Amino acid sequence: MSFATLLAQDLAATPDLALEISQNLLTTNNVWMMLSTALVFIMHLGFAGVETGFGQAKNTVNIMFKNTITPIIGIVSYALVGFYLMYPGFEVPGWFSFDSAGWNMFWFSPIDADVTSGYADGGYTYWTDFLFQAMFAATAATIVSGAIAERVKISAYLIFTLLFVGLVYPLIGSWKWGGGVLDDMGFYDFAGSTLVHSVGGWGALAGVILVGPRIGKYVNGKTVEKPGASVPLAVIGVFLLWLGWFGFNGGSVLSANPALVSSVLVITSLGACAGGLGGFFTAYFTFKRLDLGMLLNGILAGLVGITAGADVFTPAAALLIGFVAGILVVLSAVFLDKLRLDDVVGAVSVHLTCGVWGTIAVGIFSSNPDHSFLAQLIGVAVCGAMAFGSAFLIFYILKVTIGIRVSEEHEKSGLDSHEHGIRGYTIVYDE
Repeated sequence: MSFATLLAQDLAATPDLALEISQNLLTTNNVWMMLSTALVFIMHLGFAGVETGFGQAKNTVNIMFKNTITPIIGIVSYALVGFYLMYPGFEVPGWFSFDSAGWNMFWFSPIDADVTSGYADGGYTYWTDFLFQAMFAATAATIVSGAIAERVKISAYLIFTLLFVGLVYPLIGSWKWGGGVLDDMGFYDFAGSTLVHSVGGWGALAGVILVGPRIGKYVNGKTVEKPGASVPLAVIGVFLLWLGWFGFNGGSVLSANPALVSSVLVITSLGACAGGLGGFFTAYFTFKRLDLGMLLNGILAGLVGITAGADVFTPAAALLIGFVAGILVVLSAVFLDKLRLDDVVGAVSVHLTCGVWGTIAVGIFSSNPDHSFLAQLIGVAVCGAMAFGSAFLIFYILKVTIGIRVSEEHEKSGLDSHEHGIRGYTIVYDE
């Protein structure tokens, strides 16, 4: 067989080989993205554990109910409205149309959806893209749930969640991740220290201000501790959140790039560890005790703080950023109590305070010279103004219409019996 014949056969085989490589790469990337989606989903169980553990036993069912229905509302509202608002560059053939494929709830029917390597540079398919982003959207509302637990009306919370996840979060997200004005300005937020965490934190702050503190939380200028229902459950919740963060940050690479994913996971873990140490030492010097709650929130603070730049921070920077976040979460919690702002789980301190810190830290510690402190500061301010203003408006309208707070009687006796008809902890002894 002549050389020309062999060359012709190789050239003919090249397109098939390239297609096979492309498909294998898409499969590998997409599997990692689906695994990351599952890890982010499990964070909802972590949030439920933390909130229930730190909350009082008489409100256990109420807290679990909210944390169960939040991702349901979040995913559906994001499917119907949020995804399109967040990524407005998508074409929308057949949106809400009835065709041969039936009712089309998404922006592409199953026939139209791009599941080839041409979508997202071969990182994942359209469906994986939607579900991964939907998990992030639902997380923003869950942050609010923990801050205003034990005294908010379930009806008001559900309406707020629908509006906040369906409209506010995706509009803010579109300014960066949807290629909007903040992206053009050079603002950077890798996995959502601002776009997810501080947006949720601003919503939590608005809720805490308008719903007011729990009865008996502040008496004669002193803060009264409300014992949590289950310390072990809170610990389990934090470790579930840490586990989920591997998908939260690792999935934000948007591919299975081995070098970048592994680096991001290391930076994420270092941030969590440093945050735990910062919270532990600061609480010890502040309260003169080994405070488990602040150790746990320190871990979460480090995770939030590292999220904005987990792909551009060095290990040394990660340790410093996480440690500062751990310090800030304790100081923030003390400051909020001085202002008589009652946050059951410390959501404002963890997600807002440390989300802002982590985003600004990109402008200080990023290995990318294109990232600037001013752009980060402007991005934080713009997103904060929109998130807090929108959340405050929603809560205020709800307050003057249907009300946002349960009655004093229901709050004192617990929301479980009044709103759900069952209690979270029931021990029955046989006579």
